[in-house]
Amino acid sequence: MKITASDLRHLAALSKLSLSDAELAKLLPDLQNIIGYIEQLKELDTTGVEPTFQTTGLQNVFCEDVVAPQVPREDLLALAPQSENNQVKVPKVL
Repeated sequence: MKITASDLRHLAALSKLSLSDAELAKLLPDLQNIIGYIEQLKELDTTGVEPTFQTTGLQNVFCEDVVAPQVPREDLLALAPQSENNQVKVPKVL
């Protein structure tokens, strides 16, 4: 696949990037090299190769969700500067 300066300008416009002609000229060969490398990778025979999802060997490191002891509403409302009808009262924001 051959990418042109027109294609690169279009991509820049879609990305909301304003690039000078010098920047376009500098980026064009780099982008062509990247696309060429991707094309090379498409030619590889990956039959029988298992997909690699991660390479670090780490397991799930998340802890289980456990319900923590709840603080009574009255104790929490006592910490608020103002409360009304069992709710924290805050200034109006318009």
